[in-house]
Amino acid sequence: MASSELIGRREVKTEIKKQKKERMLVKTTKRLLKNKLAVFGLIIIAIQVIMAIFAPLFAGYDPVEQDLPNAQLGIGAEGHWLGTDNYGRDVWSRLVFGARISLVVGVTSVSLGLIGGVILGLLSGYFKKLDGPIMRVVDLLFAFPGILLAMLIIAMLGTSLVNVVIAISIWSVPTCARIVRGSVLSVKKQEYILAMRSLGASNKRILFKHILPNCMAPIIVFATMRMATAILSTAALSFLGLGAQPPTPEWGAMIATGQDFMFTSPHLTIIPGIAIMLVVFAFNVVGDGLRDALDPNMELDT
Repeated sequence: MASSELIGRREVKTEIKKQKKERMLVKTTKRLLKNKLAVFGLIIIAIQVIMAIFAPLFAGYDPVEQDLPNAQLGIGAEGHWLGTDNYGRDVWSRLVFGARISLVVGVTSVSLGLIGGVILGLLSGYFKKLDGPIMRVVDLLFAFPGILLAMLIIAMLGTSLVNVVIAISIWSVPTCARIVRGSVLSVKKQEYILAMRSLGASNKRILFKHILPNCMAPIIVFATMRMATAILSTAALSFLGLGAQPPTPEWGAMIATGQDFMFTSPHLTIIPGIAIMLVVFAFNVVGDGLRDALDPNMELDT
């Protein structure tokens, strides 16, 4: 009888927690949708994701297939509505497949950076003995400007998109670690954490079941805004010849190829430049919107 009552209480508590999470999700979504810039950014991101997933359906041509008789066609040319490059490759097809590359590199590098940064931040914020050594390593990484650190890593590993992912993920670790550490230092002083310790809960349970979930808001905001940095950095490194190599249809590499034809075919640099600008802007405004929406002190206008 007593055991059945205990099970019933646990089920009620679980249901209450589930309802609270659902209400919080609804409230956060409403706050986010009230931000018009964030909604605009979400639309741009959705378009990029759809283009990346269904790239072969949207692209009318092979992005690396050359057609020299039709080289450097202007915008609005028959069969090539965004023109062709100096090798006759369709600009629209290369732009679509470039969206896939930018998204894959961005998501992969940010995810790897989050894994490393979250682990280091949790350990540094929770264990005093580890705080000093971990933060000194983080400070060492902060001593290098981000893009120079990425260039140094690629110079050691070699030029490829895989190495770009590794470089950007390492670059993302120190910032993420600092953010998570600050959140952990704040959360671990809460009374319920002290209560869990007094009840004999293990450090692993406290860290991953109680502290980490309460640090998710800044991590989500960081990840969203870091996507913009990752996509921009990928384009910059490819432009410098350290990332995607020809004939890979990557936006930065497209700008590098088109810079020699700025006066005769300006669309070869302007179009991928606009694509980079829109996507970076979208992730930044969505990150700002999420920061406001996840802030518990923000009041929802009625």
